[in-house]
Amino acid sequence: MAKKAEPTFEEDIEALDGIVAQLEGGELGLDESLKRFEEGVALARKLRARLDAAQGRIEELLETGEVRRLDLE
Repeated sequence: MAKKAEPTFEEDIEALDGIVAQLEGGELGLDESLKRFEEGVALARKLRARLDAAQGRIEELLETGEVRRLDLE
């Protein structure tokens, strides 16, 4: 059986937006609201970790000179 691909950052953002919309809609019961809130918190933590990793990689590239800075003047 093929392994399911990891969602992209953008797909996870979209999923989090959907959860927020559901919670703001006020149509969910307490138990479902709590479940969706927990899913949202987990997604937010995952997204934050990915952003932190990307920032670290950018800083590493800039420090090692692997990225040439563009002269825009």
